[in-house]
This record gives sequence, C-alpha cells and structure tokens, in this order.
Amino acid sequence: MHLKHTYILTHNLLIMLEIIQQVSFVEIISAFIVMFAIIDITGSIPIFISMEDSGKHIKPLYATSVALGLFLLFFFTGEALLNLFGIDIASFAVAGAFVLFLLALEMVMGREFIKNESVGSGASIVPVAFPLIAGPGAITALLSLRAEYSTVNILIALFLNIVIDYLVIRLLKKLQKWLGDEVVFVLRKFFGVILIAISVKLFASNLAIVIHNASL
Repeated sequence: MHLKHTYILTHNLLIMLEIIQQVSFVEIISAFIVMFAIIDITGSIPIFISMEDSGKHIKPLYATSVALGLFLLFFFTGEALLNLFGIDIASFAVAGAFVLFLLALEMVMGREFIKNESVGSGASIVPVAFPLIAGPGAITALLSLRAEYSTVNILIALFLNIVIDYLVIRLLKKLQKWLGDEVVFVLRKFFGVILIAISVKLFASNLAIVIHNASL
C-alpha cells in the first residue's frame, strides 16, 4: 500500500513538473494580449454603464463565471467538434485569423464588419457573458491559439482575462471616472493595431502547415 501511494505521489509530481516546464511567460503575454484585445472589456465600459443606468443590473461574478464556462467548454470540446467535420486546428486557425483581422479592423477603423445580434434575456448572461465577453470572435481566437501555444499558457492567459473582466464590471463607476472616454478610445485603437499584427502572424504560420498537409 505504501509503495502504491509513493508511486501515485511520484507520478503526480512528474505531471506537475511537466506542466511547469511548459509555462512560458512570452506565450502567456501573447495569448493574453490576443484575448484582451478581442474581448475588449475596456471598450465595453460605456455599454455596461448604459445598461446599469437603464436598470439592468449586472452581477460581475455570475457574468464572468458563465463566460469562463463557455470558453472552457469550447476550448476542450472544440477540436472534437472540428474533427466531426474533417477540419484540423491549423485550418481552423487560418479561418480564425480572417475573423480576428476583421475584428481588428473594426477596432481601428470604427466600422462594423461582423454583426452582433442579441436576444432578450438577463443582462448578466446576454449580452454581458455572451457575446460581450465570450463572443464568437473570442471563442474563435481561443481555439486558434491552440495551434500556436501550449494549453497551460492559454488557460493562464484566459483566467487572467476573466479576472480583469470581473474587476472592470465590479469597479465600473470608478473606472468611468478614472479613464474617461478619450483613454478608452486610445486603448481600443492601440489593441486593434496589435491584433492586426497577431492575426497576420497567425495566418502566415498556419497557412504553411495547411499547404504542407495538403501536399502529402
């Protein structure tokens, strides 16, 4: 029995060490920037304030928990769903890069290329959790990142984004006074440009993989 417990403990330690070895600060920052730019929680501050002013109360913990649940659901089952249609991660990443590029153009140019349609429901779930936080663009980005970065780094970046989303909603009124409309506008444009560069890199690296696989 003692040997069995020792084996289990050693096995778990080895798994933990392997996970720790995969942790990359650069990958975490890169994945974080992608998700932060697409979720654009700072750009949603005026929307949240308008909702609160109109009597639609937002529950920060509830909204962000639902959003995190949606992200994790698609992150861990998305590949299985793609396999049903005979699509690999690289091909999906190429398609996702197009979506990210359009979203980035929206942020920089201030024009709408992808329509967001909302339905009447509780404010914490619709439209806050979906689509303002866990929207189609953010979910696409999350799946696309799997072709570039390790799982543990993506999940850390996702969790950090969810924590920031929670804090932004929680401190909504204070942030409105601290930032001002001008700062929110500048942040939106800045992260839009960053997202354009990342989407081009994502497209180029995965297109090479798709072409290579097609030639086999």
